[in-house]
Amino acid sequence: MKLFKPRIWINATLLAVPVVMTQVAVSQLQGDLGYHPLAAALAEERKPDTRETRRTPALRNNVYEKLAKAQEAAEGKDLNGAASILDEMINSGGKGALNSYELANVYNLYAFIYYSKEDYAKALKAYEQVVAQPDIPLAMEINTKYTIAQLYFVQEEWQKGINALLSWFAVTDKPNASAYVLLSQGYYQTKDYDKALLNVEKAISMYKADNKLPKEQWYNLARFLYFEKNDVNKTVDTLEELLKYYPKKEYWVQISHMYGEQKKDGRQLAAMDTAYVQNMLDKGPEQVTMAYLYLNGEVPYKAGQVMAKGLKNGSIQPTSKNYEISASAWRQAQELDKAIDDMEAAAAKSEDGELYARLGNIYLDSDMNDKAIVAINKGLSRGGVKRPDTARLVLGMAYFNEKQYDKARDAFTSAGRDERSAKYAQQWIKYLESELDRQAKLRDS
Repeated sequence: MKLFKPRIWINATLLAVPVVMTQVAVSQLQGDLGYHPLAAALAEERKPDTRETRRTPALRNNVYEKLAKAQEAAEGKDLNGAASILDEMINSGGKGALNSYELANVYNLYAFIYYSKEDYAKALKAYEQVVAQPDIPLAMEINTKYTIAQLYFVQEEWQKGINALLSWFAVTDKPNASAYVLLSQGYYQTKDYDKALLNVEKAISMYKADNKLPKEQWYNLARFLYFEKNDVNKTVDTLEELLKYYPKKEYWVQISHMYGEQKKDGRQLAAMDTAYVQNMLDKGPEQVTMAYLYLNGEVPYKAGQVMAKGLKNGSIQPTSKNYEISASAWRQAQELDKAIDDMEAAAAKSEDGELYARLGNIYLDSDMNDKAIVAINKGLSRGGVKRPDTARLVLGMAYFNEKQYDKARDAFTSAGRDERSAKYAQQWIKYLESELDRQAKLRDS
């Protein structure tokens, strides 16, 4: 019997992960900007790009020396000093005094300074000035366009970032997997999930083709996108990949839920159990979910153990509902003493009489007829009993066992007024009368 599906709680977990994905562009950009602009410029001059014939102006010695001085100041954290040198280069003779390649390097260093100050808007403008210069080396244009795209993502200007990245894709012949992931993130933020999924799948397949392990964040983004498309099978496949390489609690919990969506009850229980035996389920709601899954899997004793441990160490809140779950587990496991203890606690914390009626039933199973009588009467007087007719049948049985036949008859008669219990009530009354008749005959003889 299926008792519980923790869909809402686990869905929150499934939806939470990709929010972190937007931070990847920031850390990636910080790493990409850790290069030396002048060293890159000289390398570009010495290695002409064969993909496109460009006549790049030379970087003159006097300009190079000033740029080197500005770069040295920037690397020494004297950002204002570095900017002053660049200002002087622009102002002395005007921009016309510098050729396009020299201007590109000046703006490139300006951008580095602004980025170091976390002034991303000015850094963007400076990088855009770099690519606006004619006849710069293709490698410089490619690198700068990629950085521009990243900066748009850092500022959460998603569509501009996408457009800039597509412009970068148009000029590069070797896009890497990280670029596809960055594009996927942009499409994710603009809610174009189909394109987002297409690009992150491309990144993952590129890494696999090179026998490299795709990054955890990539799998997470893919998993979220599959989930949004309601592709349960692909979501499960991705979670299985995550668990193979990045085994974590949240993935065991998520895949347990997804196995439930696939109606694979055994796997659903096994996945959650794997997390539990590794002491990963340290929160009360997770442990209660584990107990429910054990109950669904007809393993009530383990459900009772989970609840008992959590209630004892305080990870499970000592509420009426949680004690009720524990009592139900112990009762199904035929551990009646433990069931009684927990149902007593559940009933004491309850505001209505339902749990007292159920407690009376357990007392009856344990041959504690006098306690059953007290508990059921208390429940009926409180009100809120879901099936008062059934409670009165149990009450009649307890009275009968205690040989309080008149009270037993009254209880059965009251139960019989509900058509759902009328048949059983009549049978009990008939049995009670036959027992009284048998006892009278014994006395007579």
